Amino acid sequence: MLRSFSLLFFLSACVSQNVSATDAALHAVAEIHGAAGPWAVAGYRMGEFALAKLGAKRGGFDLDVTHHAPAKVQYSCMVDGNAAATGASLGKLSLHLVPAAEDELSTTYVLKSTGASLTLQPTAEFKARYKDVPHEKFDAVAREILALPYSAIFAER
Repeated sequence: MLRSFSLLFFLSACVSQNVSATDAALHAVAEIHGAAGPWAVAGYRMGEFALAKLGAKRGGFDLDVTHHAPAKVQYSCMVDGNAAATGASLGKLSLHLVPAAEDELSTTYVLKSTGASLTLQPTAEFKARYKDVPHEKFDAVAREILALPYSAIFAER
């Protein structure tokens, strides 16, 4: 609740100070994840796409998000980006991290009220291009990922 309030406060301040949508998204990811790394930003983009496609509301209790990933930091980072975009959380029992093989890396979004679902998987090109990005390049790479079309980051499965 406090993070949602601080995010809303920050976004309101952004509008009044003409802060870019890019900076607002990077801040939202960093609030949850600690930094706006490339894989967390990819998770954010996936989450915002899923909200729009399913007609879900950020922060509500109707969306269930399950991230399937190996127990490796860059792949698991995506779950935090999803949390930043969707408002799903462990405490609301709406955010889940399930151990999976690297070739099963994906996130499934389910709208509980209708049963509508969507599964997104990072593209092979995204995984190859952004694997093991050094920390000192996070800001530039995160901005690059925010500018990419969705199809360059993930595909529906």
